[in-house]
Amino acid sequence: MPPRRVAVIADSDTRWKWGASVARQIAPEHALDAYFLRGRSTPTERQLAEVGIEPDTRREVPAAALVDDEDLANADIVVLAVLGGTVLALVHSLGIAWAGRLHRPVTVSGYVGVVYEKMVDGLMTRAGTDLVLANSGHDTQRFRSVFASVDVDPDSVVECALPFLGGDPYRPSADRPFTVTFAAQPSVPKDRASRLRLLERAAAHARLQPERLVLVKLRSRPGEQTTHEERDPYQQLVETLTEPVPANLQLVYGNMAEVLDRTDLLVTVSSTAALEAMHRRIPTAILTDFGVREAHGNHYFVHSGCLASWDDIDAGALPQPDPEWAAAQGIGKTDPYIAARTRIAELRAADPLPPLRPYYTPQNAGIYLDGILRNNGFDEQGRPLPVSPGAGRGRVRKAVRTVAGRGAGKLYHVGRRRLAPALRRWSSV
Repeated sequence: MPPRRVAVIADSDTRWKWGASVARQIAPEHALDAYFLRGRSTPTERQLAEVGIEPDTRREVPAAALVDDEDLANADIVVLAVLGGTVLALVHSLGIAWAGRLHRPVTVSGYVGVVYEKMVDGLMTRAGTDLVLANSGHDTQRFRSVFASVDVDPDSVVECALPFLGGDPYRPSADRPFTVTFAAQPSVPKDRASRLRLLERAAAHARLQPERLVLVKLRSRPGEQTTHEERDPYQQLVETLTEPVPANLQLVYGNMAEVLDRTDLLVTVSSTAALEAMHRRIPTAILTDFGVREAHGNHYFVHSGCLASWDDIDAGALPQPDPEWAAAQGIGKTDPYIAARTRIAELRAADPLPPLRPYYTPQNAGIYLDGILRNNGFDEQGRPLPVSPGAGRGRVRKAVRTVAGRGAGKLYHVGRRRLAPALRRWSSV
């Protein structure tokens, strides 16, 4: 008998981390197949190694190729670790492709991090998967309420937690310096001036507290892409600091859990690393220096008791989350995936599974659905769109223009910040 298999479809390093971690939680004995969708944020080898979960098989494919993939159709479980629109396109198209089969996989969708914006938008595109994972009791109630109101089975929403909440509880150590880790985000804050100011504040804290080690935990190397585009990487911004970089400030890569192993205070604007730290009872500061704003996502932490500024951190603040708030966010659970495993077992016992039925159909949202399908390479019948002979050349030309534009922008910044002042000094001699 062939081994049972769980397939994870992912489109970025962050979503692979979530999807693979979910797979290990819901099907720990299954073989793991990875399908990486070709696109802007397809993970690199380094990013995959940093996640630290090695699949048994892996392939890189366009989304539209999945409808004819027999290995995928024969999997026991498929975890859709992709954007909501891609979930919808796949559920629509795979539902058609798998219609009439005696066996189809149990489909699972969910959210990589906290749900603080476009909740209904994202939820409706995930409707139709057999399980929609909610990362907390709070989210479970919200999701089920929406589904019940639009005639989607509310029991498809299953309460769990972020799958990468784990690690040993925090214990201070006298064998290393007190370590402050700033968890960087690719697009929060987004503008260059704010990102530079944030880096300057981290450096200022390192100068003020020379006995501390300040780590800037980076998400990707220059040239790599993540779920969210990073226009001004801290690796480049650090070179523009007006004062010398203090020796106790370091830029680091690596698995977040391993970095947290040596962290005494986690600082971030709104990264999900905050939840990882809170789960381990590591003091956690949610920065307010740029305001508490929906655009930055730190409004999610308003009731946590962990809002703090760099001035507070300079003064020695070591925030801990409010226990009631933490429990409502799924923090501190010992085995949060029991309900998901039970739900999957119940569905398997009822084989054959009913057809996949997304909420959006050509009848109730034809214009919206058509755009999403086409963006993902499908027609209304769930078949791959034909590729015109010049499409590949067009994509290459677009990529070249993008790279050239970024290079020109960098040259402009170098000229404005370094060459122009030098020329002005020389002309005044």
